[in-house]
Amino acid sequence: MVGLKGIVISAASGTADTPRAHITNMAALECLRDIGLEDELLKLSSSGDHHMMHTRWCHSMAGMEYARIYSWGNDPKRKGDYETASPCSPIDLPQTLLEPILVRHAIKTGFSVRFNTSLISFAVENPPNGPITATVHDNLTNIDYKIHTDYLFGADGARSQVVKQLDLPLTKKPGQGLAINVLVKADLSHLVQYRTGNLHWVMQPDKDHPDFGWMAIVRMVKPWTEWMFIFFPDRKCNNARDLNPGRQEYLARVREFIGDETPAEILDVSKWVINEVVAERHPPLNGLGSNTCIQDAFNLAWKIAYVHRGLARPSLLDSFSEERQPVGQSVIARANQALRDHVQIWEALGLLSGDVSTRREILRELESATTEGSQRRRKLREGIMHTAHEFHGLGVEMNQHYTSEAIYTADETHSYKIEGRATDDKVLFHEPGTYPGCRLPHVWLNKAVPAQPISTIDLAGHGAFTLFTGIGGAQDWRDAAARVSTSLGVEIGVHSLGFRQDWEDVYYHWESVRGVQESGAVLVRPDRVVAWRAERVLEDGEACERKLRSVMESILGLSGVREVKDI
Repeated sequence: MVGLKGIVISAASGTADTPRAHITNMAALECLRDIGLEDELLKLSSSGDHHMMHTRWCHSMAGMEYARIYSWGNDPKRKGDYETASPCSPIDLPQTLLEPILVRHAIKTGFSVRFNTSLISFAVENPPNGPITATVHDNLTNIDYKIHTDYLFGADGARSQVVKQLDLPLTKKPGQGLAINVLVKADLSHLVQYRTGNLHWVMQPDKDHPDFGWMAIVRMVKPWTEWMFIFFPDRKCNNARDLNPGRQEYLARVREFIGDETPAEILDVSKWVINEVVAERHPPLNGLGSNTCIQDAFNLAWKIAYVHRGLARPSLLDSFSEERQPVGQSVIARANQALRDHVQIWEALGLLSGDVSTRREILRELESATTEGSQRRRKLREGIMHTAHEFHGLGVEMNQHYTSEAIYTADETHSYKIEGRATDDKVLFHEPGTYPGCRLPHVWLNKAVPAQPISTIDLAGHGAFTLFTGIGGAQDWRDAAARVSTSLGVEIGVHSLGFRQDWEDVYYHWESVRGVQESGAVLVRPDRVVAWRAERVLEDGEACERKLRSVMESILGLSGVREVKDI
């Protein structure tokens, strides 16, 4: 939906100056692919088996390794799951590189961006849906000014001024402590040949450690010369937040974690608290990282555009919280559970003991040919294998299912249920399908005379509704979509898939996941979520039109005559 204008303000002085978020999963990358940014992002990212193959547990970057696990789709047993789930692949793209691209895209598409600018307050004229006046403060000139707008989006986390003024409820659980990000310049290229991966858990239970650096996650930022050392303070330290070691102390610990004489330079140090806070309503949710935020925005953008143009009623916006809040809740719970899951590994390595001599004895036991040693090794193995839920959690990324008034399920004969391998483990496994509320399955298609293949993902989206059908239904559904599109002012693209249709289902994968007969229809929203489906073509074209119109009006909250705005 081109033509929307807006202003983005940020109290920060510019885009991210430290590489906080970094893994961009397939679900988020599909959103960025929709707006034409994927190729640019791929050029800047680290991806594939060379950079993202493993997650490791080791004594130091140069030293002995305790264990490793395949990650991000690189397990030979899981590669097919990832390839069939999406046309995209996970990438490692630090926030420092991602944000400038997003800002530049926003500016090119009609938005102004103002840094060093803080929101002070806002007022709604004619509540609840009247225009909004926001009072903002320019931190450079020390001048206040007002912005008049139709919509205000508070995407600034749990300490948001919008959250405070609206007194939005937050669901809070106890945090998991302090973490310290230490950005380091160090050329470790001589170490990575046999240590490929972007996450390295470094633990030295046989040594004394400073309170601020019990252990660390070493994360690749730029292959292989820039790294983030994420320090975890000692779990028994009562005043972890008051720890203020000097740069030389940080550097000494960094060198211990590297484990050889590699020169290292600290570029930045910052502290953060591992929180578990979720808004009960009105996400985008805080603390969930860029993947969920990108998908939040993708869900919301088309709805705002349709309502703004008069193509949908404001009630459509209510579906945002209904659809995304449960997703955010599950994602943040999974992310924090992943950290808790590491406790079994720490216990197996003896890391939780406060006495260094005890820890050394546990490490010796781990290597011993005794019953106790065997049990400890089994505990370590089980803990490592369970982290697949974190590093191969395809299901939690792709099994998202929406329930709201913007999803039409009245024609379904049963309620939604997870099927296939996902019934055994919905975190690990993704099962594609077209039940309303599910994401559109990715299937590679081609022409009868083969040319460049295209994904169903690329046929849908781009701000429009899409109707997929097949042999026996193509003409009736195409005619129905054209008439409904004209009368409602809403673009509905139509694609017939199957033998000698618009697109050939060359691998018969669409047939296996479409969930309807050849003549049926699958209606997909602009955010590539299945909105409705028909088992088969109806008795005639007029019946197809009546049904499609009824479904579209239900999804968009329409009734009566509407006026479509020009932008």
